Amino acid sequence: MDETYVRVKGEWTYLYRAVDKAGHTVDFLLTPTRDRAAATAFLRKAIRSQGLPEKITIDHSGSNTAAIQRYNGAHKTAIMIRQCKYLNNIVEQDHRAVKGKVKPMFGFKSFGTARCTIAGIEVMHAIRKGQLAHTRGESHTPVEQFYSLAA
Repeated sequence: MDETYVRVKGEWTYLYRAVDKAGHTVDFLLTPTRDRAAATAFLRKAIRSQGLPEKITIDHSGSNTAAIQRYNGAHKTAIMIRQCKYLNNIVEQDHRAVKGKVKPMFGFKSFGTARCTIAGIEVMHAIRKGQLAHTRGESHTPVEQFYSLAA
């Protein structure tokens, strides 16, 4: 679990992202602030979509630490926190795909546009990584996987 920065209307906003051991994107959330409330909202969203993890690796971010500790206290869970920027390298490297698309744009003019565009970038990145379920053992090209989303 980590966050990166994205420019919206000349201001920095925060893109929270989580990646599992295999490098697959768990979830993402764009927020205007980087605080415990934003980190808690992202943590709840990720747990709702993927289930409760045993441990979470984060960098030395105080907001992420506070969010996990608050979640543990409120829900009586025992999520282990590992704070190490080197173990968090999978997430840091996965940011490159998003940042590589967003950087040439010189930022976004509205928060809604940023959220929708980043969602599209994340979906295409997930398709490229082969995260979508294959039917009957068949492998599909990224284009076929993209069109299967609309069907």
